[in-house]
Amino acid sequence: MPRLTDFREILHYIPEFRDRVFVIAIDGAVVADDNFGNLLLDIALLRSLRIGVALVHGAGLQVRQLAAQAGQRISSSDGTGITDEATLQLSITAANRVTHQILQGLADNDLRGAGGNALVAHPAGILGGVDQMHTGKVERIDIQMLKSLLEHDIIPVIPPLGWDGEGHTYRLNSDAVAVEVARSLQAVKLIYLAAHKTPRLQDKVLRHVTIDEAGNYLKKNRTEIQPTDAISKLDNGVRAARGGVPRVHIIDGTVQEGLLSEVFSNEGVGTLIHANEYQSIRKARKKDVRAVYQLVQRGMESDELLKRTRADVERMIDDFFVFEVDKNPVACAALHIYPAEKKAELACVYVDTRHENQGIGAKLIHYAEDYARTLGLEEVFCLSTQAINYFVQKGGFRLATPDELPPTRRDLYDRSGRKSQVLTKKF
Repeated sequence: MPRLTDFREILHYIPEFRDRVFVIAIDGAVVADDNFGNLLLDIALLRSLRIGVALVHGAGLQVRQLAAQAGQRISSSDGTGITDEATLQLSITAANRVTHQILQGLADNDLRGAGGNALVAHPAGILGGVDQMHTGKVERIDIQMLKSLLEHDIIPVIPPLGWDGEGHTYRLNSDAVAVEVARSLQAVKLIYLAAHKTPRLQDKVLRHVTIDEAGNYLKKNRTEIQPTDAISKLDNGVRAARGGVPRVHIIDGTVQEGLLSEVFSNEGVGTLIHANEYQSIRKARKKDVRAVYQLVQRGMESDELLKRTRADVERMIDDFFVFEVDKNPVACAALHIYPAEKKAELACVYVDTRHENQGIGAKLIHYAEDYARTLGLEEVFCLSTQAINYFVQKGGFRLATPDELPPTRRDLYDRSGRKSQVLTKKF
């Protein structure tokens, strides 16, 4: 797991998040975990940076524990199934205890918090012919209450319970509640602190996924997602992202530094569901020279790229484009045009090692090809010493010879002595 050793990386995010709101949804099992004290310290740091925080908590573990102590059978522990009268009473007791534990923890860290009845709910009703009894759905949120608390530097603590104003209490699912709270507060982040490992599909850990990608996984590969407890958070994360929350994070809340490492680092440690524009490719600008040169330099150190000086990069910066994550370039490539031959060279393709195996290289290649087509070019070529199979298998290039290079590029090829493999792709 990355450690927060680079303070400059933290500073990069502070202007973006200052005076904005994070909604943090904490599983009841995470509140009971030994790491909860560390999470409170992390929240204290967020508040010191003038980041507003609203806490939504679950109580599933506590409901199950109370039921076991009482020798009582429960109809549902997470607010997604039927809630009978006995389960509702256990849920109220469990939720109140968790709320109290959180408020006590906030006080121990010199943070002000307040519980409240901000959730107006109505019965979930009859679903599939079955009465859900005391299970509810959020009807509306007392947004003025929550905003007033935040404006006075008080952290709202929101339990998985709702009220209808007529003497009825309903059990709610905290994952779903967090979505509604995040949307109502126009939060820039919804962060699920889960009591399970980062979601994965088969052996692949889901790191950065767009709304569409996450939706497809849930539709086509739902039974292959592990752990199964993560499915609820993925479902609700997609709902939140489609509802306007820019970034939804799912983090193992039992891991030290997980919250801060996810919020204040490019690569993160959990799963990020983001609007499709979160990651983007754009033309490089003069202010990107330093970042691009650092990427190119790493490629040169591993002998993947032809040696270039910073002056070379600065002189050719208009040929470069970058792939951004959270406004930070994490990959680059260049397209050098040979108009007389109607060809272009795809060069300096490099992806930061922390973002490998995420399909970024392929996106850079496709971007370059599309751009070359708009210029009326007929062919893109590249030279490689270590990524030959990648360009052939992933990029659709074919092996070629130095004789197929434009004359000026052939001269440079001969002088370099690298004997790189020439690859080409015609449109």
